[in-house]
Amino acid sequence: MLKFLRNWALPVAMLVGAVGYPLFIRLSFLTPTLIFVMLLLTFSRISLKELKPKPLHLWLLTIQLVAAVVIYLLLRGVDVVLAQAAMVCVICPTATSAAVITAKLGGSAAGLTTYTLLINMVVAVVVPVMFPLIEPHPEVSFWAACSMILGKVFVLLICPFLLSLFLRRVLPKVHHTLLNLHELAFYLWAFALTIVTSQILSSLLNYAEDITIGILIAIATLVICCLQFFLGKTLGSIYNDRVSGGQALGQKNTILAIWMAHTYLDPLSAVGPGFYVIWQNMINSWQLWKKRKKECCTVRNLENL
Repeated sequence: MLKFLRNWALPVAMLVGAVGYPLFIRLSFLTPTLIFVMLLLTFSRISLKELKPKPLHLWLLTIQLVAAVVIYLLLRGVDVVLAQAAMVCVICPTATSAAVITAKLGGSAAGLTTYTLLINMVVAVVVPVMFPLIEPHPEVSFWAACSMILGKVFVLLICPFLLSLFLRRVLPKVHHTLLNLHELAFYLWAFALTIVTSQILSSLLNYAEDITIGILIAIATLVICCLQFFLGKTLGSIYNDRVSGGQALGQKNTILAIWMAHTYLDPLSAVGPGFYVIWQNMINSWQLWKKRKKECCTVRNLENL
């Protein structure tokens, strides 16, 4: 049973969150703390000198920004809400938790963290400029939106990294203890995903009456999710960073995306990130399964030698 839960932690977490959403949605206040701790554990394995922008990051940034505009323009003629939902799932920055999954998949957590910092800062400037042109909201100023996004990035991404550097320099014994607990980060993310799933389901149920547009958004976000993982991996392969490229472009901060949709766009467009969190974690689960299968095959081959 424990082996099954370890191997299928993400789908089990989503299922538990969906079934028990009335309970787990009450634990939503724990999400920032869980993310902070799991990132602290992950960042404890990363040194400051490893955080270097690379050509891959520039390509990913360009694709993310250009594709968001192109997808909105392509889908606007079909349905405005559909176009907004698709756009927000493209321009949304990389999830802070992506470094945890990247490390688990054997990718470069440092490279992923570098891109996460870059895209969050770019989005903090671009979104308050671009989104009001699509759906005007004069009550939300540019500086207020910037500070809100950067505030979320600072607390949940930069602070745990700075704390990990502090512990490495000042309290090396504590830092060494955290290094031995790095596997715990994945299970903390699984629990956080349970809570996030309950929040997403609650949001989806609020718009359950819009079935037709909901189905269209579900299909569109599935296609977009698959494409972003594919493009990220393809570009990453060119720069020998396949795993990080896929996670950087494919795994999104859906909670921030929902906030952006509610703040700037038609509230119904927030259903897009709701579906996206399901698709991205299904892909993550499949990737983890493939990695386990490959490792098992390698072990069997070595035993047969």
